[in-house]
Amino acid sequence: MARFLIIGGFLAVGFWVFSIVDCSVQPATRHRGVSKTAWVLIVLLLPVIGGILWFALGRLRADEVNTAYVVPPDDDPRVLRRMHDAEQDARIRELEAELARLDDDPDGADPRS
Repeated sequence: MARFLIIGGFLAVGFWVFSIVDCSVQPATRHRGVSKTAWVLIVLLLPVIGGILWFALGRLRADEVNTAYVVPPDDDPRVLRRMHDAEQDARIRELEAELARLDDDPDGADPRS
């Protein structure tokens, strides 16, 4: 029985340390509820319970975080719907001219060829 208590104690300490490190290294945008400092204090002062609270309530999963991904205008269907055909044709001509200029540029040549 004492062997199980010792192993359980080591597991509890390992979980506590892992919870502290995980809470400390997460960016502030991944903390739910209270501030990052408050979560670190909760995990420090309530060893196992604080870690369980951190993983159950305080930590946002990666898919829950609001990532600020910006869609370029050429790929955004809302922008493309607002553009008139003349604007789209002008933009296509502009991009083709830029591609032709890049193809003719000797500095942009492939160094492997």
